[in-house]
Amino acid sequence: MDLIWFLIISFILLLISILKGVFIVYPMLASLTILIGLLWQRGFKPKRLLALGIAGSKKSFSVLYILLLIGVVIAIWMTAGTVPTLVYYGIQIISPDYFILSAFILSMLVSLLIGTSFGTVSTIGIALIIMASGSTINPHLVVGAIVAGAYVGDRCSPMSSSANLIAVITQTKIHTNIRKMLVTSFFPLSISILCYWLISRSNPVEFEREYFLSEISNLFEVNPIVLLPALAVLLLAWLRVEIKLVMLVSILIGLAISVYIQGYSGSEIWQYAVWGFELSQETSLKNILLGGGIFSMVKVSLIVVVSTAFAGILSGTKVLESVSIYLKKARSRADLFLGINLIGLASAAFGCTQTIAILLTQELVKNNCKEKQLDNYQLALDLENTVVVLSPLVPWNIAGLVPATILMSDSGFIPFAFYLYFLPLFTYISLKIQEKRNK
Repeated sequence: MDLIWFLIISFILLLISILKGVFIVYPMLASLTILIGLLWQRGFKPKRLLALGIAGSKKSFSVLYILLLIGVVIAIWMTAGTVPTLVYYGIQIISPDYFILSAFILSMLVSLLIGTSFGTVSTIGIALIIMASGSTINPHLVVGAIVAGAYVGDRCSPMSSSANLIAVITQTKIHTNIRKMLVTSFFPLSISILCYWLISRSNPVEFEREYFLSEISNLFEVNPIVLLPALAVLLLAWLRVEIKLVMLVSILIGLAISVYIQGYSGSEIWQYAVWGFELSQETSLKNILLGGGIFSMVKVSLIVVVSTAFAGILSGTKVLESVSIYLKKARSRADLFLGINLIGLASAAFGCTQTIAILLTQELVKNNCKEKQLDNYQLALDLENTVVVLSPLVPWNIAGLVPATILMSDSGFIPFAFYLYFLPLFTYISLKIQEKRNK
C-alpha cells in the first residue's frame, strides 16, 4: 500500500512540475528521497540504496558523452550553415497542396540527421509552423505532422539519445538496432505518408516562400558544400563507424566550413559550441535559427542521471516486480508485445519523461522477455516500437509537451501524429498475422 501511495505522490509531483514549468529534476529528486525513505522503513539500509543509485547512474555515463557531443554538433551545424541550408532547400520543394505531407517528410529527414525531436521542432518545425500561420487550416494538422516526423529520427537515428540509451541498457549495438527498426517502420511510415498526402490535398497551405529564402541567403552562404557535416554523418553511420567518432568528424568538417565559408571566428564558434547558437543580426529568423551547445544538454543529462539512479534502486530492491506479473500471463509473442505497450504507456504517464519511461519499461519487462526466449536485440526493438513513440502521446509527458509548446500548440496535435501510434499498432497486427500463419 505504501508503494501505491509513493507512485501517486510522485506522479502528482511530476505533473505539477510540468504544469507550473518547474525543472523536472526537482520533483524527481523529491520522489527519489521519498522512495529511499520508504525502502528504509522496509528494512533496506541507506548505504545499500545509495550504492544501487550510484551503480544505476554509472550506466548513463556513455550516453552523457553522446548527449554533450550532440549539443556541440547542432551548434556547429548552425555556424556552418548546415541546418539553415537544409531549411533553405527544403522550403523550395514545398507545394501549398502538399504542405502537411512536406512538413512530415522534412521533419523526418532533419530528425534522422540530428537525432533529436526537440532540435527538429526548434529548427525546421518552427519555420514550418510560421509559414503555415497565415493559413486558415487547423494548426494541429501541421503540428501533428511535424512532431510525428521528428520522432522518426528520435527513434532510429544514430544521433538519437533515446536510441543510444536503449542500446546501452540492453547491451546491443545501435547500428544493428537501427537496421531492425527500419524494417519494422516501413509499413507504418508508408501508411502515415498516405494519410498526410490525403489531408494535404484537402487542406492546402499558402505561405511566403520568397521571404524565407531571401532571409536565409542573406544570413548564410548557401551551397551544397555546407551540407558536408550532415553527409559525413550519413556515410560514416552507414559504414558502422562508432557514433562518437562520427560526431567528432562531423564537428571538424563543420568547424572548417564555419571559418572558411561562413566567416565565423574561433572565439565565436567556441562560444556557440558551449552556450548554443544565436544569430547576432537583427532578423525575424533570430528566434528560429538557434540552439545546440553543451549547456543545452545539461538539463537532459541531469534527467538521465537521476532517472538511471531511480532505475538502479528499483531494480536492485525489486519493489516493482509485481507490476510485471501481467506479462507472465502472455500466451503468445503478440500478447507479450501488447503487455509491453501497456506497461510502456503507463511508464510514460507516470514518469512524465521519455527517459524514465524507457528505463522503467526495460526494467519491468526484461525478465519476462528472457523467459519467452527473446534476445536483447528483440527487447531493444520492442522498446523502440512501444515506449519511445508512445511517450509523446501522453499529454503531460515532456516528450510531446515540449515540442507542442515550441510550436505554439497543445495536446490537440496528438490525433494527427499518425506515425506514433501506427508503429505499435501495425507491429502488433503483424505479430498476430505471423502467429496465424504458424498454426
